[in-house]
Amino acid sequence: MRSKDIPLVRELDLFAEMAESSFDALMQAAFLQRFPPQVQLITEGEPADFLYVMVEGSVELFANGNGRETTIEIINPVATFILAAALRDQAYLMSARTIENARILMIPSETVRAVFASDAAFARAVVRELSGRFRTVVKALKNQKLRNAVERLANYLLRKESEQGGEGTVTLEIDKRTLAALLGMTPENLSRAFGTLKPYGVVVKGREIRLTKTADLTALAKPSPLIDDPAS
Repeated sequence: MRSKDIPLVRELDLFAEMAESSFDALMQAAFLQRFPPQVQLITEGEPADFLYVMVEGSVELFANGNGRETTIEIINPVATFILAAALRDQAYLMSARTIENARILMIPSETVRAVFASDAAFARAVVRELSGRFRTVVKALKNQKLRNAVERLANYLLRKESEQGGEGTVTLEIDKRTLAALLGMTPENLSRAFGTLKPYGVVVKGREIRLTKTADLTALAKPSPLIDDPAS
């Protein structure tokens, strides 16, 4: 692992307050790997051998069932994923694959559990992290159940526009098929939803999207801080 990457990992909330000796124990057991796009890192149902730290690139968490596949979440750096499975020594509930070239730190689950048992600051950080993940899941569930497809897409575009500078443009970081799965719809429904949003100032050119009537789009979307605010 490059020395300049260590502070990026150390500054994550999960690791920030733990003892230096505990952090060193995690890093000595860990190894950093590079992966090209579309490499499957883990498969749901298999044992959780590692905790993953996304250092560079992006990863799609997805699941399969009854001949269907859906996207659960997109992980961007710097962030951990699959913490609960690693901590509980249980099977992965999701699969993961790289979206683009990625550098990922892999920490053996048994080392994570050992440090969890011995470092109180790390244990508290794990509780905070899992509590935050629980709230994220509840928000995603509310988004799916309380909004129709058009409203979900509208709120997604408004959120991304804010994250990308608030200048009325959105650059999609994933392809539209993955976006459709992430928002809980088919690619055909996503296409129709974009068509429905045209009168609200949504102009689509490939992955580049312009929002020319932000006020109108916001009135349609009715964003809620209890769903859309990542700090809530």
